[in-house]
Amino acid sequence: MTEPVLQHLVVVPEGTPGGPRRMAWWDWPCTGASNGHVVVCVHGLSRQGRDFDVLARALQPHARVVSVDVAGRGHSDRLTDPSGYQVPTYAADIARLLMLLREQHPAAAIDWVGTSMGGLIGMALAAQPALGIRRLVLNDVGPVIQWEALQRIGSYVGTDPSFDSEQQAIDYLATISTGFGPHTAEEWAALSRPMLRQRDGRWWLHYDPAIAAPFRQMASDAQAARQSAQAGEALLWALFDAITCPTLLLRGADSDLLSAATAEAMSQRGPRPRVVTWPGVGHAPTLVADDQVAVVRDFLLAD
Repeated sequence: MTEPVLQHLVVVPEGTPGGPRRMAWWDWPCTGASNGHVVVCVHGLSRQGRDFDVLARALQPHARVVSVDVAGRGHSDRLTDPSGYQVPTYAADIARLLMLLREQHPAAAIDWVGTSMGGLIGMALAAQPALGIRRLVLNDVGPVIQWEALQRIGSYVGTDPSFDSEQQAIDYLATISTGFGPHTAEEWAALSRPMLRQRDGRWWLHYDPAIAAPFRQMASDAQAARQSAQAGEALLWALFDAITCPTLLLRGADSDLLSAATAEAMSQRGPRPRVVTWPGVGHAPTLVADDQVAVVRDFLLAD
């Protein structure tokens, strides 16, 4: 298999302080007969683009895979204003990438695979027909995000821990990621290493701790946060209902972020996605296990 190439796109957000910055993305070239098929993969809140290595290798004989490091994560630049670490910023950034991909291949079929936050970004963009997303995979996320999950995530995101060794850091990530489900030691190490960077003799998480700023703001006023969440749900349902492309919804049976009731409601409205649920997995399936990869691959490569 051909390894990915790290690419950068300069984004110049309108009305955002700090001027131009770079968004990184991993470009997995198609190793088969290229038909212009592109799969864009976008990670969860504190993760990065190499989360999709296993899926990318499975798709690479059939499609070009583009796996993004969202602003403030991995190799993408950090924001000068932490209040910008929200879905509208990310959606605007990646919309520019979609336009670049269209310029490179005007007739390309562009699909989207989004885990958690990456799924929310995908909903925002798939609801815009002009961007031409052909197929959409939402991995353990929907218009209703359970409050308990936000509290759990907010308890560790942005704490900026450091570690004496790489293995100690890998073990830490395992403790906060039990929802990912069972993995071998090798699988977990492969998922964890791109999350880490060595600096001053210690190991650190490879993202800007300031991505937690919106969570801290919510925690400072729980009542206002709940009201804001309700307003956000209404907007997300409107976006979801506007999606017309074929959609696949993945869910961990033990997910504390996407409830079974929300998944069922999603299956009855908007794009009416097929729902696939995996037992023994919470938030969120990592798309590393063979059965998870096969479901996504078959959906994206279907005629």
